[in-house]
Amino acid sequence: MAETLEFNDVYQEVKGSMNDGRLRLSRQGIIFKNSKTGKVDNIQAGELTEGIWRRVALGHGLKLLTKNGHVYKYDGFRESEFEKLSDFFKTHYRLELMEKDLCVKGWNWGTVKFGGQLLSFDIGDQPVFEIPLSNVSQCTTGKNEVTLEFHQNDDAEVSLMEVRFYVPPTQEDGVDPVEAFAQNVLSKADVIQATGDAICIFRELQCLTPRGRYDIRIYPTFLHLHGKTFDYKIPYTTVLRLFLLPHKDQRQMFFVISLDPPIKQGQTRYHFLILLFSKDEDISLTLNMNEEEVEKRFEGRLTKNMSGSLYEMVSRVMKALVNRKITVPGNFQGHSGAQCITCSYKASSGLLYPLERGFIYVHKPPVHIRFDEISFVNFARGTTTTRSFDFEIETKQGTQYTFSSIEREEYGKLFDFVNAKKLNIKNRGLKEGMNPSYDEYADSDEDQHDAYLERMKEEGKIREENANDSSDDSGEETGGLASVFDSNASASSSSNEGDSDRDEKKRKQLKKAKMSKDRKSRKKPMEVKKGKDPNAPKRPMSAYMLWLNASREKIKSDHPGISITDLSKKAGEIWKGMSKEKKEEWDRKAEDARREYEKAMKEYEGGRGESSKRGSSSSKSSSRQLSESFKSKEFVSSDESSSGENKSKKKRRRSEDSEEEELASTPPSSEDSASGSDE
Repeated sequence: MAETLEFNDVYQEVKGSMNDGRLRLSRQGIIFKNSKTGKVDNIQAGELTEGIWRRVALGHGLKLLTKNGHVYKYDGFRESEFEKLSDFFKTHYRLELMEKDLCVKGWNWGTVKFGGQLLSFDIGDQPVFEIPLSNVSQCTTGKNEVTLEFHQNDDAEVSLMEVRFYVPPTQEDGVDPVEAFAQNVLSKADVIQATGDAICIFRELQCLTPRGRYDIRIYPTFLHLHGKTFDYKIPYTTVLRLFLLPHKDQRQMFFVISLDPPIKQGQTRYHFLILLFSKDEDISLTLNMNEEEVEKRFEGRLTKNMSGSLYEMVSRVMKALVNRKITVPGNFQGHSGAQCITCSYKASSGLLYPLERGFIYVHKPPVHIRFDEISFVNFARGTTTTRSFDFEIETKQGTQYTFSSIEREEYGKLFDFVNAKKLNIKNRGLKEGMNPSYDEYADSDEDQHDAYLERMKEEGKIREENANDSSDDSGEETGGLASVFDSNASASSSSNEGDSDRDEKKRKQLKKAKMSKDRKSRKKPMEVKKGKDPNAPKRPMSAYMLWLNASREKIKSDHPGISITDLSKKAGEIWKGMSKEKKEEWDRKAEDARREYEKAMKEYEGGRGESSKRGSSSSKSSSRQLSESFKSKEFVSSDESSSGENKSKKKRRRSEDSEEEELASTPPSSEDSASGSDE
C-alpha cells in the first residue's frame, strides 16, 4: 500500500464557491493547498471521525468530518478512485469510507439535523442539502418560520443570500420548536454576538421603519434593536448619515439613520432607520463605563451622567459612537413657518425637508436625494385640483421622484430655495412677473396644445352662460311659460289673488316647467347634428385602400386565423415593400375613381340647387329669410298668445333659443303665411 496519495485538480467548497488545488493524503493526515491563494488546510489523522463518498455535480466528492465539528468537502474525483481511497482510509485512518448519495426526489418536506458546524436537510436517510452554519450572518424567527441569511460571497457571480424554513407547531408544552431551531443555528452561526454589557439602553422607542417599538442597546461596535418579533444588529460601519428633523407640528422630532447595506426582513430592505420622539420626553442617562474610560474613548463628547430630552440623548450618543455629523434643516422656511413641506409621495402623505445639500422625505418610503445627483427639477400643475402643484425631481441616472399635493402657497418659497441652490429648473422663467393666483402657472408644463381640454373648457363656459341667462330672465320667462302651460293663466291669477295656496302650487308648476325648459335648451345644442345625405356620392378610396380590398382575402388565406389588427399590420408591411411599378397601377385606379367622384358631385350639387330653388321660390334670398326670422313680429301667430304683452315676452324668450328651434316653430315668411291662407 502506498504511503501517500496525491490528487490534482481537486475542488474545495468554501462558502459556496469552488477553489481548485492539490489534495495530498498521508499517514499523518490530509493536506489541501489552494492553487489561487496558496492557503493550506491541514487535517490531522487523529481528528477525523467520518468520511463519506458521494456523487456530486463535479463527478464524485469526499466529505470529511472532524472531532471539533468542522466539515471539509472536496470534489472532482473520478468514480474509479473510490476503491483506492477506501483502502487508504481503512489502512491508515481506520475509517470506513461510506457511500451515501444525495436525495434527488425534489421534495421540500423533510427533517433538519444539526451536526457540528453543519445543518443537514434530509428526506428519509438521504441528505438533500447541507448548510455550513459558519456562513450564516443572521437568523430571524416569525410565526412557524425561521429565516437564515448568509454572508455575501464576493468571489462568486451568484450567491445564496437567504433560506426560509417552515417549522410546524408541536403539541409539546413548554418547547417552542421555532426558538429551538433558531438557537441551534445561532450557537454555531457567524452572527454578531452581544458580548459584554451594553454601554447604555434606550427602552421602548417608537420606530417608524421598521415599524414597532424597540429597545435599542448601544454596544461599542454595533447597535442592537430588540423588538417583540424581530432583532436587528447594525454595525456602526454601515451607518452613512444621521439626520435630526423637526416635525411640522413643532412637538415631535425625527431621528433618521441612513444605512448601507440596509437591514433586511424577508424580501424587505430598510435603507433608513427612522425614530420618532416627543420633545417633552426627558431622560437621565448613565453610561456603563467609568469616567476615565468615557473621557479616553469619547474625548469630552460624552460624560458618564447626562440628562435632557430623549431625542437629544439618542442623537448625541449616536454621533459620538458613529463619528459622523448630524444633518439638520437649513434656512428654508415654508409658508407656515415650518422647515418642511407637506406633500405626498406615491400613495402616502409625508414631509419633504429641503436641506443645505439635498432633499429628504419622511417617512413612507423614506427618500434622500443629494443636490449633486439631481439633473433638473420641475414645477407642474396638480393633477386633481388647481389649489396644489407637484414638485418633480429627476436624477442624472434617469430616476424621477414626484412629490404631489403641495399647497400653492408654498410655491414661492420653494422656487426661491431651488433657485438659490442653483439647481436646473425645467420651466424656469415662470416665477418672474407671476401673480399670487396659481392659474398663471397652472399650465406651465404643457408642451403641446390639448384640444380635448380646450373643448371641455368651452363647453363649461357655455353651460355657465346658459345658467346665468336663464336666471337673469327668470322674471320674463314666467309669463311666457304660464301662457304655454296654462292658457287661462292671467284670468285665474287675477280672480284668485287672495288664494295663497293656489298661487304657491302655480309657482311650483312654473318652476318645474322652467327647469325642464333649461335642461332641454342645454341638451339640444349638443344633440343637434347635421345629417349626411344618403344620396350624396361616396368619397373615392386611396390607392392603398383599393389594393387592400382586392388583396384582403389572399392575405387571410396565406395566414389562416390572423386577427384584424395583425392583418392590417401585415398589409402595411406588404404595401411598403411593394415595387413602384405595381403601386402605379393602383395609383391610376385611384385617379380614375377620383375623376368619377368629381363628376358625380357636380351632378349631385346641380340637382340639389334646383330643388332648393323650387322650395324657396317665394323668398328673395336665404340671408334675408334668416334675418327676417329673427326680426319680424309677424312670425308669432295670433293663436299662440292671448295678449300683446305676452307676445313681446314670448318673442324675447324665443330669440335666446337655438336656431333650429326658431326655424322649426315659426313660418319662413309673412308671404308664405299669406299664400298658405289663399290656398
